[in-house]
Amino acid sequence: MTASIKSLCVYCGAAEGRGPAYRDIAQRLGRHIAQNDVRLIYGGGRVGLMGVVADAVKSAGGQVTGVIPNFLEIREIGNREIDELRVVDSMHARKQLMFELSDGFCMMPGGFGTLEEFFEVITWRQLGQHDKPIVVLNEGGYWDPLLRLVEHGRQEGFMADPAPLYSVVDRVDDVIPALSRQPAPTKVGAVGRM
Repeated sequence: MTASIKSLCVYCGAAEGRGPAYRDIAQRLGRHIAQNDVRLIYGGGRVGLMGVVADAVKSAGGQVTGVIPNFLEIREIGNREIDELRVVDSMHARKQLMFELSDGFCMMPGGFGTLEEFFEVITWRQLGQHDKPIVVLNEGGYWDPLLRLVEHGRQEGFMADPAPLYSVVDRVDDVIPALSRQPAPTKVGAVGRM
């Protein structure tokens, strides 16, 4: 049995990066999510790639749920143009709720926050707290240095083989198929609250 992806959490930057390529990737990912009838779960902001993905999903007729902590609602301009914006008390509550609302996870280009969210959900999976599918969108090679670091950590005996934990795709159109090919999650419930 394979995973059924009805909602996808996308981790990405609150900046758009240099050059138009990242914005283009975010727009195409948003359309891909909507065309596959998957609800976007994301950080709730209107800025950066976060806002671009959400706008693209909405423009393509898709559904969007944002989760934003109250202290960031002004800084990241909480997106009131989406279907649902949930305002929570903390970053921890944001990550927990995004996890609970999602059937799978996708990391696209971003910074420290993106990496932190990605590594947390992978660590939870490695520790057996969940078995929801995770994919790294590496179109254009943005994450190549990270993937080399993970391989170095594996070779040096500090990291497990990443293959059971997440998959890597080089094209936007491969995100939903890669997640859907993963085994259906067997764990019920949410990871422990922080």
